[in-house]
Amino acid sequence: MKNTKISILGLGMMGQAIASGLIQGHHAKRLLSGTTRTRAGATRLRAQLGIAVGADNVGAVAGADVIVFALKPMQVLEVARELAAAGAVAPRTLVISIAAGVTTGQLEEILGPKVVVVRAMPNTPCSIGCGTTVLSPGKRAGEGHIATARRIFAPLGRVLELEEKHMNTVTGLSASGPAFVYVILEALADGGVARGLPRQTAIEMAAQMVYGAASMVLATGRHPAALKDDVTTPAGCTIAGILALEDGRIRSVLSRAVEVASVRAGELASGK
Repeated sequence: MKNTKISILGLGMMGQAIASGLIQGHHAKRLLSGTTRTRAGATRLRAQLGIAVGADNVGAVAGADVIVFALKPMQVLEVARELAAAGAVAPRTLVISIAAGVTTGQLEEILGPKVVVVRAMPNTPCSIGCGTTVLSPGKRAGEGHIATARRIFAPLGRVLELEEKHMNTVTGLSASGPAFVYVILEALADGGVARGLPRQTAIEMAAQMVYGAASMVLATGRHPAALKDDVTTPAGCTIAGILALEDGRIRSVLSRAVEVASVRAGELASGK
């Protein structure tokens, strides 16, 4: 990785997080480049990140060892075709796509038989180094390519690997999941406000509680149900609250949210 030239196409929130993670990991800035849609954005990001930033995708990938597609799903295939038509992607280049719904097979078909593709699905907490990225190798990706992808995403949080058949579900759970948690967090804070807590204090308490509860699951390795039972004393306030949640079908509602988001992820690349 030390001398690896990396080009990030699409320096939005996630693209910037990837670039910042590489910079914090002491990857040489001269080996990093990226693109954005406007000249004003390019000027701002050059000053902010200290790397080469432009609006020309073909120019940005010249000589790149790794190309990261940090674009919206509908844009990825269009840009891939643009690069292929220009012959801009050299053989054995590693292409990493973080776009929901875009398969490794689609990119392999467009970019040609000598390009290696890895699919990645990060989530927004990656922007503060507390996220999860799931990797899925294409048919030509070997252990070395996955290792490179792991090193790129490691500064952003946990990195996991799964077969590509699971990636739409990963999108529905891990990538869409933070938004579901924000809805839950806001509702919990609303409950505190309804009982007289100041709004900002209620939000801070709810956020720290969610963070702490999630940390306990990861730190202890115990099943969430077992941790729930630790808090649920007979005839206590917690079981009363849990019964209210069950009255609202919270389990099926959240499970269905993941299911529906997963289905939608599979539709995105087709422009539906």
